[in-house]
Amino acid sequence: MVIMTTTSSLTFQPVLERIAEEIERTPGRGRPADYIPALAARDPRRFGMAVAELDGTVYGVGDWREPFSTQSITKVFTLALDLAREGDALWEHVGREPSGNPFNSLVQLEYENGIPRNPFINAGALVVTDRLLTRTGDAAGALLSFLRAESGNPELDFDAEIAASESAHGDRNAALGHFMASYGNIDNPVPVLLDQYFRQCSLTASCADLALATTFLARHGVRADGTRLLTRSQAKQINAIMLTCGTYDAAGDFAYRVGLPGKSGVGGGIIAVVPGRCTLCVWSPGLDERGNSVAGVAALDRFTTLTGLSVF
Repeated sequence: MVIMTTTSSLTFQPVLERIAEEIERTPGRGRPADYIPALAARDPRRFGMAVAELDGTVYGVGDWREPFSTQSITKVFTLALDLAREGDALWEHVGREPSGNPFNSLVQLEYENGIPRNPFINAGALVVTDRLLTRTGDAAGALLSFLRAESGNPELDFDAEIAASESAHGDRNAALGHFMASYGNIDNPVPVLLDQYFRQCSLTASCADLALATTFLARHGVRADGTRLLTRSQAKQINAIMLTCGTYDAAGDFAYRVGLPGKSGVGGGIIAVVPGRCTLCVWSPGLDERGNSVAGVAALDRFTTLTGLSVF
């Protein structure tokens, strides 16, 4: 049953409360990311969800103000910050196609001469962070400043414990960096790049923070203060890559079930965009075998079903 379909009459709070009640009754929630020790202890039954309208109004339910580790969600924002600076030249160094392989795979890089398939697998995110680092001198710092401004939360910060945990277990990311450097697709020293990348992924934020921070993509590239970060075409490009690549090798199923551009992280968060209308963030730490939040995907599926809001 569709509760409401017209934007003029849409009220999000009752929808979120209904979703939270349904999720609470769902038995299987997946498992937290145990390969990052700092994330392994999270309770998979935690759940929060927020919706942000374009004027900054935020609705939320459950643990929607609880900070969590954003992980790969930050890849969306570093992509936007770099694309705003260098434009289409970025696409000479990273592709725009779904990978069909795990997010930390080394296999495709050799076949494709060190050019990652898309910006949201780890290899592609390393390239984007590297290029942003070259242009700013501090990619992680640029990301943090941007997210603080867009969310309106000056307290956002990196989690040193999680960054150290990822660094201590980051051999595969180091291998990806060195492999791409051997093809000339990394500009900065790999250890410096990895430090920036692990800091970036360790950022903690709440569903409310991330829903607000993502609204520039629903506003077709316009930031919260009214200035333009991206052209309308660039915002469309990022939303398109989120739809086709944002949930690793489950992107087809996510598009089928949810029908929105989205980006997940192994901390259990997922952001999603309804262009011209609103943005969402959902968090629940239990993951499926592809690294996406089980309850998060289910909640977004219910949201688009109940509201009729989708890009399709």
